[in-house]
Amino acid sequence: MMPTYSPPELLPVRGEGSYLYDEEGNKYLDFMAGIAVNSFGHCHPYLIETLTKQANELWHTSNVFRIGNGERLAERLVEHSFADHVFFANSGAEAVECAFKAARKYHHSNGASERMRIISLKGAFHGRTISTVAACKVPAHCDGFFEGDLGFDQVEYGDMEALQAAVTDKTAAIIMEPVQGEGGIRPATQDYMQAIRDLCDATGTLLIHDSVQCGFGRTGKLFTYENYDIAPDIMTLAKGLGGGFPVGACLTNKKVGDAMIFGTHGSTFGGNPMATAVANAVMDLMHADGFLDSVVERGQYLQDGLQKLIEQYPTVLESTTGLGLMIGLKCKVENTKLLLGARAKGLLLAKGGNNMVRMLPPLNISTAEADEALQKVADVCEELLAAA
Repeated sequence: MMPTYSPPELLPVRGEGSYLYDEEGNKYLDFMAGIAVNSFGHCHPYLIETLTKQANELWHTSNVFRIGNGERLAERLVEHSFADHVFFANSGAEAVECAFKAARKYHHSNGASERMRIISLKGAFHGRTISTVAACKVPAHCDGFFEGDLGFDQVEYGDMEALQAAVTDKTAAIIMEPVQGEGGIRPATQDYMQAIRDLCDATGTLLIHDSVQCGFGRTGKLFTYENYDIAPDIMTLAKGLGGGFPVGACLTNKKVGDAMIFGTHGSTFGGNPMATAVANAVMDLMHADGFLDSVVERGQYLQDGLQKLIEQYPTVLESTTGLGLMIGLKCKVENTKLLLGARAKGLLLAKGGNNMVRMLPPLNISTAEADEALQKVADVCEELLAAA
């Protein structure tokens, strides 16, 4: 394998619900969920049943032919969102690539071919393809891969004056995560979200919501923009959409989607029968009575517990933030110390920017599992305090 990752020695071999087991039989409470992917934990019976049934019927045909599962999923996504059109991909980065192309093609089709530039916000993460790393401008991700800016500008997160100044007659779109993930869990404020929408409306700029990590139930709403009641023109989904099976989607309103005519984009595997069968099953589970409300409740329960730990260990922990079950815990010690300490105690957390660790558990965790996680964090804080 290319040395592009640096994994620990831990080798997971089995998963069940909210737990992972390694090759030595050690048990871990998984509050990474594959980086906000395993919406219903590991080996959910309904998802296994759906995948097994589809595997016995049809795996792949390509988009040369109609795909029934994909058509059904697209209809459901449109029914429950702002969107009129859906394009299926295999990952979040591919969905964002489609969003970039759709935004530029929309302006080109409407006689403004000069509107090619896209503005991102500092701290964002949109993927690891050439254009997505160009959009995010993280030097370590860009170095050695291209010259120039590839048509991307960037402004400081939260600075509306800078954003207003950056929009010109060559700007096609603004892309933002309603809740930044990799950059440290940062939910946009209502005022900030509204100001960006207003700016886009006033200038004819398209608004792209990258909801790959924060979307599909993670924040207690099916789509993150529903927390703000402010719809984008384009939205990207992946991660939790497939509950562990690779699938991505780019959703657009009618004016944008109508510009993506025959031949403008494509994918061999995108929206294949297996992926869209599982995504439909995830959609079924999301729409169970009271489920999304329970995500909000569990998220608040965890944040309340974390706040008590912050008060108890003020030299170790600083603050908590988030929406639903997308939670950040900012540390006063180096976040890696908390991350590794938790792993040693059987709790898997994700690292984030701004010296945070991220809690991204399955959306169907129990209060008992939340309590277990909180106790493990407390135990690590005790050790760090004693070692200080």
